[in-house]
Amino acid sequence: MLRFAADENLNNDIIRGLLRRKADLDIVRIQDMGLSGAEDPAVLEWAAQEGRILLTHDVSTITHYAYERVQTGKSMPGIFEVSRTVPIGVAIDDIKHSCAQSAGS
Repeated sequence: MLRFAADENLNNDIIRGLLRRKADLDIVRIQDMGLSGAEDPAVLEWAAQEGRILLTHDVSTITHYAYERVQTGKSMPGIFEVSRTVPIGVAIDDIKHSCAQSAGS
């Protein structure tokens, strides 16, 4: 099963919607893990150590740090970037669909 971490800027309605549609989803919020206000590299390091895919709206900086991790050989479970312009229901469906695909592979 995929494990997720939602960063601080992810719309909480997405998290609530995901949990309504898939109650057993393994998702935590970064701020609930004691990382409130942490810089992107620290969040990515924590997510890597925990084996969690990061869910974020931060399409401007997080990708840069993720590529840096990969280029230096550090682990990178993944990032699911959600544009703020995507309707919440579509974001929920896309993330839920990725979980279903993972379960089927």
